[in-house]
Amino acid sequence: MPEPAPGLAPAGAFVTRFAPSPTGYLHLGHAYSALKAHDAALEAGGQLILRIEDIDQTRARPAFEAALYDDLAWLGLSWPQPVRRQSEHMADYHAALARLEGLGLIYRCFRTRAELVQAVLSAPHGPQAQVFRGAPLPMAQEAERLARGEAYAWRLSLERARAHLGADYERLRLVETGDAPGTPKGPITARPDRLGDIVLARKDVGVAYHLAVVVDDALQGISHVIRGADLVEAAHIQRLLQALLGLPTPVYRHHRLLMGPDGKRLAKRNGAPALRDLRMAGETVQSVRGRLAALDVA
Repeated sequence: MPEPAPGLAPAGAFVTRFAPSPTGYLHLGHAYSALKAHDAALEAGGQLILRIEDIDQTRARPAFEAALYDDLAWLGLSWPQPVRRQSEHMADYHAALARLEGLGLIYRCFRTRAELVQAVLSAPHGPQAQVFRGAPLPMAQEAERLARGEAYAWRLSLERARAHLGADYERLRLVETGDAPGTPKGPITARPDRLGDIVLARKDVGVAYHLAVVVDDALQGISHVIRGADLVEAAHIQRLLQALLGLPTPVYRHHRLLMGPDGKRLAKRNGAPALRDLRMAGETVQSVRGRLAALDVA
């Protein structure tokens, strides 16, 4: 693995991050999460880092990235430079993927989306599991499909990961300190099986979220991951990747997801107001904070 990035907080310091994807304009839900991380760092006398998670170059847009810098600065946030942009560090993620391949922990999966859905629905535990568990193809069959140029994804084999870690697999722990409803607090046992054999890389994206984020958090010295409750389950599989790659494990703090007046989650697809539109309409940072405070207790 590469060396940690220079110029960041020393070991033992409180370091958190806000890591948006520039695939749209930031909205009130983003502001809530960004301010949660900012305020936590301020209270702890620590540091907030901005990371641009733009590995999906099919959806990321420079205009959205430029706009998010303006929105975050308007909210009163500041961050150390340079900002880490995932698209500029693919070698780091490929090195981690190569390490997992060298350990025999990943395999090529040639299944189409339709085949994956059918595999989940026909699993022994029924469709309620909603996770995929696969296995490598026989070498000759895999070689034939590669020769035909068929697309594939690299998947993490939970079966091989369990065998690699032995008894330590069942002892994987993480610390959760969030306020999301239904989320247990304190040291909890990691349950990576909940997500099945996740995709770590594919042709169209190059590397998947889970692998990129654990590499980034380690390189940037992130001590506390503060994010929405929609990523609670992600912490479990990320804890496994940290163990397999020998990376440190941050403290996790998952906050509740804000709902709009219509009872739907504040999200772009649900019409959440964009920060740039609120700013142009004359809203102030104080009024945005007031909106968020009202939604936080709704």
